[in-house]
Amino acid sequence: MTRTDARAAATADRDHVVRLAFGSMAAQTLRAAVRLRVVELVGENTRSAIAVAADAGTAPQPMTRLLRALAALGLLEEHAPGSFSVTPAGALLHSAHPESLTSFVGMFTEPTIVRAWEHLDDSVRTGEIAFDTVFGTDFFSHLARHPELSAGFNAAMSQAVAETAAVLPYAFDFGRFSRVTDVGGGDGTLLSAVLDAHPGLTGVVFDTEQGLAEAPKKLERHGLGERCSVLAGDFFRAVPGGSDLYLMKSILHDWTDEQAVTILTHCREVLPPGGHVLIVEPVLPEVVAPATRAELSDSAITYLSDLNMLVNVGGRERTRQDFEEVCRRAGLTVTDVTPLAHAEPFSLIETEAD
Repeated sequence: MTRTDARAAATADRDHVVRLAFGSMAAQTLRAAVRLRVVELVGENTRSAIAVAADAGTAPQPMTRLLRALAALGLLEEHAPGSFSVTPAGALLHSAHPESLTSFVGMFTEPTIVRAWEHLDDSVRTGEIAFDTVFGTDFFSHLARHPELSAGFNAAMSQAVAETAAVLPYAFDFGRFSRVTDVGGGDGTLLSAVLDAHPGLTGVVFDTEQGLAEAPKKLERHGLGERCSVLAGDFFRAVPGGSDLYLMKSILHDWTDEQAVTILTHCREVLPPGGHVLIVEPVLPEVVAPATRAELSDSAITYLSDLNMLVNVGGRERTRQDFEEVCRRAGLTVTDVTPLAHAEPFSLIETEAD
């Protein structure tokens, strides 16, 4: 390597670190755009920053600066000085878009979430949950005490599951089963998609009362009121029987191994002969793949999610071996692990009773 090549490589390394350091600022720029309804105000055509500022109730110059930052992030396009339109990516920040991510952005830039991250180093040193230390209670108890935050969390989880809901019904042989219980199923977005695609199935959405707040409306909108019931409970105490398939998406990663074993054990206890438990979560490789510098990869986001579990709830993302171990302790055997195409980084982890 020549001296010039070495210098270019060093510059690229430096630029990579600088870009990562600006990551939290980019996230807060998205948050401001959502809170000020920038995409809604720009609309479907080209619009001036002055007009957007007037409708948003802001000063023109700061709004122009925000819009230019959003253009630099690929969410708007500036056609002439101070004149902007919305890009396809930016359209996802419109609350009425069918694939909107406004609630998702709002929750993952929410000060309540971000504050615990300020103590990541403490969690790494001690293994303790930073959120509990900062707020004096655990994350889900905090949600229960703050209904508006809880509603925002539920909406964010509904938006987060939408991509999986679009592909899962066709990626797994649901036709083998007669009744499916979605454990921790929230507002029923995922189970509604499965039942829509498989009219021979019936189902149950099982979650806490706060988690189920929007489920009845969701099921009615899908015309599933007769085929799917809503049941409130605590999966640390029991899981309702009567199904031959138990589905869990993004549930186990919220919890420690001991807690995950408890949830899985309760599923195992009510599993009939021939029944299965289907887990939908990222599966970490045994060794981290080499990273690219251009953008955050699915792999990088999964590892950041792992740290989010550490600081906010005490859970973790897991490797295949990790999943096999917690399942084994619950009396289940992992029979197959399949990446879920078009819903990266999720995989289908299929298990059955030992």
